[in-house]
Amino acid sequence: MVASVLLDYPDDARQESFGVVVQAVATLPAAIAEPFNRFLEATRALGPRELTIHYTSTFDQKRKCSPYLTYYAAGDTRKRGMALVRFVEAYRAAGWEVNDGELPDYLPTVLEFSALSDSPIAQQLLASHREGIEVLRAALENVESPYSHILDAICYSLPKIDDATRERYLKLVAEGPPVETVGLTFLGTLAPFAPRGEAREEVNA
Repeated sequence: MVASVLLDYPDDARQESFGVVVQAVATLPAAIAEPFNRFLEATRALGPRELTIHYTSTFDQKRKCSPYLTYYAAGDTRKRGMALVRFVEAYRAAGWEVNDGELPDYLPTVLEFSALSDSPIAQQLLASHREGIEVLRAALENVESPYSHILDAICYSLPKIDDATRERYLKLVAEGPPVETVGLTFLGTLAPFAPRGEAREEVNA
């Protein structure tokens, strides 16, 4: 949940919540708390307005810094719509519904779902797009963004990547997300889900 709050757009309300986040970070294991503390220290040095400007110039204007996970697997291709549908199906299979106003693959939303849901589907959503998370992490490090520290904490909490994921990750680092093509486009390793029961809670986007 700490990663979800800090990685979301830092409007005034979000930045006001950073004080509560500091308290939460203090309860985390040292290995995970350390990168969060580095981010918080860097943002204090930037100041509120500069942090907002940095967020927009990083996540909205840099192709490899997209906070939307399916973008890394499908890019701006027609196949991305199918990938987004799979995210919605996954949420619904876990009994959740995504609020209108944000795409279901928005990383802070996925992290919030992972923090609040007891369903194993939450971890599947992150694991199935691990290469995209690694590309985002590398891109943020490359531009020396303090947000790279948040990705460090996220990746530290996830299982070690396997060889196939590493190969896709390195290819994405070299080539970037795919462009429109004819034929099949990789949609991540997330399998389709069938809705199960009624949605019980909404993920705030």
